[in-house]
Amino acid sequence: MHQSILPRDTCIMRQVSVGSHWAGFLALPLTLLMIAIWPPAVSEARLQDRIAAIVNSELIMWSDVKREFETEHERLSREYPGSDLAQRLQTAEYMALTKLIERRLQLQEAKAKKVEVSDLEVKQALEQMKRQGSPLNITNPNDVQTVREQLLLMRVIDQHIRGNITVGDSELKRFYQEHRDRFALPEEYQLSQILIHPRSSDGLAEALTKARRAMDDLKRGDKFEDVAMRYSDGANALQGGRLGLVRQGELLPTIEQAVAHLVPGGISDIIESPEGIQIIRLDDRKPKQFRRYEDVRREVQELVYQQKSDDMYQSWLVDLKSKAYIEIKFQHDTSTAQR
Repeated sequence: MHQSILPRDTCIMRQVSVGSHWAGFLALPLTLLMIAIWPPAVSEARLQDRIAAIVNSELIMWSDVKREFETEHERLSREYPGSDLAQRLQTAEYMALTKLIERRLQLQEAKAKKVEVSDLEVKQALEQMKRQGSPLNITNPNDVQTVREQLLLMRVIDQHIRGNITVGDSELKRFYQEHRDRFALPEEYQLSQILIHPRSSDGLAEALTKARRAMDDLKRGDKFEDVAMRYSDGANALQGGRLGLVRQGELLPTIEQAVAHLVPGGISDIIESPEGIQIIRLDDRKPKQFRRYEDVRREVQELVYQQKSDDMYQSWLVDLKSKAYIEIKFQHDTSTAQR
């Protein structure tokens, strides 16, 4: 049974569908096992490297884990220079090891099922990736192997998952009914504004005073358009401050919140925003509209297919792990955080 990845050096051995070949080997100390398999020079290099995990009869080395999460290590080091960096790096290492184990299991399954990728397919994929700006080199054996493995993974997943998915119309309609908001056009607003820019870095008080005078004029009954022409610094001031049509989600959060409670013709309180000091009038509101099923059927189909693919993929991984022999020998390398 698959063992969860533990944050300490461990030697949990539980054999599932493992023959006598492994049973004999596992009785040996790990060092003797490595020396028995590899020539002295390779054995010495591997000993310095360390084993991170054993997946059936294959090893995942610590250097493999470091390569897998190198990009994430660089990102985390840039974004989290504080005290929590070490913990985030440790989590990234566990995730990288998990990913490597899952990849190795899938490649082993591809080999068992005799899934193959031709040299021509690998070459064509490399050439296409190069045209798209990839730094992969067609003459580099490591790049060639990386692309071959990617193609193998895609092919074995196609065989086990995508080719076995069926999506009926009843499923699509049920998904549409349960997620109608995903297929709705957002609410739309017709807005006008009075916008006042502070004249200097310390001119906020002056701008607020001007906005209060504009608000007093509105409360006395002056037309919004006239007040906008008198006070607004916005580019649309001469048009009465009209902003036109905007959709929900396109506004600054402070403006969105102010508009949400207005009825057509309603005027907001004075709002401080990154744009300046604003007074907003809601001229009209168009509620969100639900698109018809017939108009979004293809979109629904893609979402349902993807959801079923994800579910089936995860179930397949669980099945692969349950049938595999996986031994985790993983200890967080504190030097990683200091690189």
